[in-house]
Amino acid sequence: MNWPYEWQIGWRYTRAGRAGRRNGFISFISAISVVGIALGVAALIIVLSVMNGFQKEVRDRMLAVIAHVEIFSRDGAALPDWQGTAAKARENKAVVGAAPFIAAQSLIARGDDMRGAVVRGILPAAEATVTDIGAKLRDTTFAKLQPGAWKIVLGIELARQLGVREGDSVTIVAPGGQVTPAGVVPRLKTFTVAGTFEAGHYEYDSGLALIHVDDAARLYRLDGPSGVQLRLRDAQAAREVGYQLAMTMGPGLVVRDWTRTNRNWYDAVQIEKRMMFIILTLIVAVAAFNLVSTLVMTVTDKQADIAILRTLGASPRSVMGIFVVQGAASGIIGTAVGVGLGLLVAFNIDVIVPAIEHALGVSFLPGSIYLISRMPSDPQMGDIVPIGVISLLLAFVATLYPSWRASRVNPAEALRYE
Repeated sequence: MNWPYEWQIGWRYTRAGRAGRRNGFISFISAISVVGIALGVAALIIVLSVMNGFQKEVRDRMLAVIAHVEIFSRDGAALPDWQGTAAKARENKAVVGAAPFIAAQSLIARGDDMRGAVVRGILPAAEATVTDIGAKLRDTTFAKLQPGAWKIVLGIELARQLGVREGDSVTIVAPGGQVTPAGVVPRLKTFTVAGTFEAGHYEYDSGLALIHVDDAARLYRLDGPSGVQLRLRDAQAAREVGYQLAMTMGPGLVVRDWTRTNRNWYDAVQIEKRMMFIILTLIVAVAAFNLVSTLVMTVTDKQADIAILRTLGASPRSVMGIFVVQGAASGIIGTAVGVGLGLLVAFNIDVIVPAIEHALGVSFLPGSIYLISRMPSDPQMGDIVPIGVISLLLAFVATLYPSWRASRVNPAEALRYE
């Protein structure tokens, strides 16, 4: 017996079961297995796509105010030649923008209110080449940041916490005070609020303030910028490009990409995604191994047919192939339907979720609580292909034992009572 006959008989067994009551039950169980695989695959694709969507939303808002890569002095001192450092970094074709910066933790006070924040000194014209906020506010709010003007731009949440608006004054308490005969006196400087920015990321909206880099150098007693920010063509390649730059920069410089700067968030997202993949894959595995019971019942029901095939010259290997084809067909159909259903929902989740919310009269992501008021989705080929491959492999593995058992059927014993 050759493979075309094995495919034909295996596919016929997959479709069979409408004539008899017993066969109908087996066909029903087989259909349940296919539906289980399809729903498991679809759920895995939908959940990972939504997780990718949330990750992309948060990442884009984060990268609106921070650079993809930072290069700074190992000892925190000013760079002797930041233009030369920027030019050397630009030799890497992945780098498309560079700007100097100074960053320091400080206290910002307004009356009795005081908040800790990162004060970043920027060069407004160059900042537009490395961050979205810089490009958006270059000709408006950032244009007010002039050397010696002592003006500051606050995150919108930070401004709200301090109760200030444009034109009000705030005081920055710099780390490291001045030593006087009376003791250590903190270094204070009054700034005028030039405006606010809103990135949509609470950590930066509530904990970041921007001033001119020359003012920052005078405030923190530096001879110039302490580092250079870089923008890349692809933010996802930041870790790889960071390694490349670290190999070419001088020994006294530190290169840190955005995944290192926000390591806790980045690692947490990756771990959550892996765990969710494992958990939902178990659902697919359960559905796939339902094929075992289906095929075992099919083998028991088809013992007479198997015996006849054996007497006609079919080898045990051919009999095993028939039932492998039957189980694999169910796995292929279930996986194909699941991938199609999952992609259909993932690409239309912005329509489906609002429709469900409208029908139930609820809001899954209230705008007053969450920064993201819509359900994002970002299906990625790197997730979908492994899901399909794993589902097919699980279905194939599930067919091996029942198929082997079918190949061991003794024709004489099977036909004794027929």
